[in-house]
Amino acid sequence: MRLGSSLYHARKKSGLSQESVAEKLGVSRQTISKWETEVSHS
Repeated sequence: MRLGSSLYHARKKSGLSQESVAEKLGVSRQTISKWETEVSHS
């Protein structure tokens, strides 16, 4: 399982939005979206 898929499933299982995860990690919601869709590999 890739990181983006793992992040997506963990977030959904926890009932968290991309916005709330982004806030906790100190990144933008767009960054979470990119990670989940594996657009950005950095």
